[in-house]
Amino acid sequence: MPLKVDELVNADASLISRRCWSDPAVYALEKRAIFGRSWLFLGHETQIPNAGDFVQAYMCETPIILSRGEDHKVYANVNSCRHRGLPVCRADHGNTRRFICPYHNWSYTVEGALVAIPQESALQGQPDKSALGLQRVPRVERWRGMIFGSFDESIIPLEDYLGDMRFYLDAFFLRFPQGIEFIGAPHRWLIDANWKLPVENQLGDVNHGAFLHSAIIPREAQTLIESLGHSVVTTPGHGATFRVMPEDAPWQDVAWGMEAMGSLLGGSEVQDYLREVQARAAERVGELRARMKGLTYGIYPNLSFLWSNTSFKVSHPRGPGKVEYWSWAVVPADAPAAIKKILRTNYSSFFGPGGLLEQEDAEVWAQQYLGSDIDFADQQPYFYGLGLGEEQPHPHMPGLVSVTANEFYARSFFQRWRDELKAVESDA
Repeated sequence: MPLKVDELVNADASLISRRCWSDPAVYALEKRAIFGRSWLFLGHETQIPNAGDFVQAYMCETPIILSRGEDHKVYANVNSCRHRGLPVCRADHGNTRRFICPYHNWSYTVEGALVAIPQESALQGQPDKSALGLQRVPRVERWRGMIFGSFDESIIPLEDYLGDMRFYLDAFFLRFPQGIEFIGAPHRWLIDANWKLPVENQLGDVNHGAFLHSAIIPREAQTLIESLGHSVVTTPGHGATFRVMPEDAPWQDVAWGMEAMGSLLGGSEVQDYLREVQARAAERVGELRARMKGLTYGIYPNLSFLWSNTSFKVSHPRGPGKVEYWSWAVVPADAPAAIKKILRTNYSSFFGPGGLLEQEDAEVWAQQYLGSDIDFADQQPYFYGLGLGEEQPHPHMPGLVSVTANEFYARSFFQRWRDELKAVESDA
């Protein structure tokens, strides 16, 4: 069946074809229209603090080396030798002076410049090594220590791309005087699912908790989310869900970190630390954001943030039916080492590949992908119309705001997704 983007997502995105998740032709368009033209998350400055530090990353299926040069600048290069294409970096992270291709030993600096070709000593004519460095990601920018790259040289600046989403992200980032720190290497695992399924889940789908995760999340907790919760879309594709706690709520009901097991069982030292963070929250982020207790956040196209369990996640596509999910634990950068160790367990107990909630999510994403690839079911699109048109501007918060049951966060994502695919459809 020929691909026509307009037939995949209707005008208000309340009906979405199953082919959006399962059709290889759709995925081919996504790679050019979305991953070739968006800001994509590469890593955090705390992962590469010193000259020679590097971590591996991906931009869609393209392997990237993110490094700190000898000049202390940040570099992002495609991990592929200019001679025969092999990866020149095989470690996930580390510190080095050179990246060396194992095939013919071409040697590159940590900034990506080619400095040695062993075979050229036997030749009379010598190639111009200055023109044979690793392919550089043309745009790299940072915000609050978060490093993004784009293959689109003409893309708008990162701050403009994030737009009003910064208001909600800063409710977390600015709570901590020294910002945040990514702890260790990411967990990475493969799921037989489409990359958009984890993204959609973390973009705003917080109302499945008491059903899918009923062994962990009691109905009373879900009722509290529904009564205090807000869902927000700033720019389509970006979104946040959070609770605004009452002004007279006890500090432990409002403070970041105090609904996770590590903090609850971690003793007085960690709880005193979290209480002090909350005591200073209003002066750092303002009274309203000091009472925000976040749930899930999403940055288009594939970066997610879980507030309560303090985890950043990237949904890396590996084809229409497979995703490599990367997940980092983050902590306040200036917290004492002993407290960082405790706070990290807030992530690992429920999320990551062995986390109780993560395993249940991964199972339904895999099942949802199977449901999107059923023969003779193309004429039955998925219904995304819950709360259609109920989202409204808010007097004190940017973007369109509604209750957490409204699926407008997903409709907005797919409207942007549809429009971006249409922009390259004629080139296919």
